[in-house]
Amino acid sequence: MQDHTARERAQRLTGIALMCGAVACFAMLDAMAKYLNLHMSTLQVAWARYTGAFLFPFVLSNPWTRPALTTTSRFGLQIGRSVLLLGSTLCNFAALRYLQLDEALALTFSTPFFVAALSGPILGEWVRWRRWAAIAVGFLGILVVTRPGIGSFHPAALLTLTGALFYALYAIMTRILARTDSAQTTLFYSNIVGALLLALPLPLVWRAPGDMLVIAVMVATGAVASFGHYLLIAAHRLAPAAVLSPFIYTEILLVIVLGFLVFGDLPKPWTLAGAAIVIASGLYLLHREHAAKGEL
Repeated sequence: MQDHTARERAQRLTGIALMCGAVACFAMLDAMAKYLNLHMSTLQVAWARYTGAFLFPFVLSNPWTRPALTTTSRFGLQIGRSVLLLGSTLCNFAALRYLQLDEALALTFSTPFFVAALSGPILGEWVRWRRWAAIAVGFLGILVVTRPGIGSFHPAALLTLTGALFYALYAIMTRILARTDSAQTTLFYSNIVGALLLALPLPLVWRAPGDMLVIAVMVATGAVASFGHYLLIAAHRLAPAAVLSPFIYTEILLVIVLGFLVFGDLPKPWTLAGAAIVIASGLYLLHREHAAKGEL
């Protein structure tokens, strides 16, 4: 019994470490996407991210080296999940043209509220009044960040919230697929679907990059995205989502640093206040999930 408990604890710690690595990758990916938006269209930025993310792992993990790579018992779910991730990426990359990194991320933190609200109809995990209260407080924090009706409100905030909704559905599907499909299979479908769909409109928006730094960043987006999502999938195979989710919030520190170093942006007081409310509400949701499962 003690050996089992120790093994489970070690798995959770490994999952947490993998989650922190994934969060760091996503923070760097957002910073690179915002930089590339200065030089090309958002569709071209997203194409670079997905095509690179597909090609990098394909060298080592492909249908020839791993014959079962494309085998899935839930093909429709894999495609649907991949399309949702693509939609989330496009919304977030487009919003980064107009929002600071910390502003966009603070709004992305609404994802746990969407997950909690959608888990009932999708997974049968219905939300009770305490969680609905936490969700309401969380959206109050979002209003603090966006301040609709005030001159500082930017419509791009709605893009970020739409991306968060797509990502919540993507996260729920990831949990379902992790029970049956390998991390490599799920990653393969995520990247190839995005790369193929984005290749269709690419000739209409293509602008040849003339700067070697821009080319290097385009290549790096694929590598960082692929590695980050692999770490995310691997983390969810080792630890429950309720254990991993709090560590998503460490990304706010990373994007504040990257926003200042790369773009000279300083966080706005309203953004920090709203982010604090959103994070506190999200942590309460996780606390309730632990309590419901008797894990505290």
